[in-house]
Amino acid sequence: MRDLTERLKQEAREVGFSACRVCRPSDVPQIMARLQGFVEAGRHGQMAWMAERMEWRGAPDALWPEARSVIMLAENYAPEQDPLEVLARRDRAAISVYAQNRDYHDVVKKRLKRLGRWLIEAAGGTPEIKVFVDTAPVMEKPLGQAAGLGWQGKHTNLVSRDLGSWFFLGSIFTTLELPVDAAEVDHCGSCRACLDICPTDAFPAPYQLDARRCISYLTIEHKGPVDEALRPGLGNRIYGCDDCLAVCPWNKFAQTATEMKYHARAELVAPRLSDLVGLDDAGFRALFSGSPIKRIGRDRFVRNVCYAIGNSGDAALRGSVHALCDDTDEAVRDAARWAAAASPVA
Repeated sequence: MRDLTERLKQEAREVGFSACRVCRPSDVPQIMARLQGFVEAGRHGQMAWMAERMEWRGAPDALWPEARSVIMLAENYAPEQDPLEVLARRDRAAISVYAQNRDYHDVVKKRLKRLGRWLIEAAGGTPEIKVFVDTAPVMEKPLGQAAGLGWQGKHTNLVSRDLGSWFFLGSIFTTLELPVDAAEVDHCGSCRACLDICPTDAFPAPYQLDARRCISYLTIEHKGPVDEALRPGLGNRIYGCDDCLAVCPWNKFAQTATEMKYHARAELVAPRLSDLVGLDDAGFRALFSGSPIKRIGRDRFVRNVCYAIGNSGDAALRGSVHALCDDTDEAVRDAARWAAAASPVA
């Protein structure tokens, strides 16, 4: 099987993955307790799916008992530009790097299926496989560390000595018994850059995240109005947040993504807030066709744009929200009225 595994890793690189490692489904016994503590503290916010099927999410070997190996894949999406630069341009919108082009779920799943087909054929057609890309109760980050792709940093995201913070994860569960790789160990040391940069203090302690304060959660997962005390911290971030990823010193080893589907579309790099605030449902769907942004819908997106306008301090820009003060969506109305009443910058 060792020869097959080496050939698998070579094929993974040819398919387009940046790294490929193997672990056992049972190699992460610690995650059930972590998950239970996270949910019991209410830190999952409105993400009820975190609490559902916990017996699978907290125990990968229970998700598919026949599986003997988990093949963990990393796919680089490192940006060409510094994602923190746009934060100073208050009339522009900051969109998370991963969402500035095609939906990674579609791209990664196609690669996983291609690699999975190769594995079945190379192994003589006998193994079974299941592929996952952030769409099932699978804890990819702990499995990624167990397989040696990287370690969960103080911001709880996976960090690699080769790829930095900019990579997607995918997994192939298989009934094959493959040789496993050594788990990665923590290399954060005394660094706390990711903790200190968070605008909303979403990290109660190193290696702990309170999603209810996380900008990625608030702009993507949270339904309804965002707590007014947290709105100023959103700044001009209208979809996701890259701050804790972008400041990681390990990014000095990251190379710009080679997959063109991850290169930012020009119209999504620092777009004008004034161009986004007036989007109706049809315009929103047209602009974000094929994008992960599409899944949050026009209302939540425009809500976020209104928060950014309120934070801009630009009196002229604030005037663009008046038409939304009577919007059919309650959260949009609330956000627009808040933005309209925001204090201008002297």
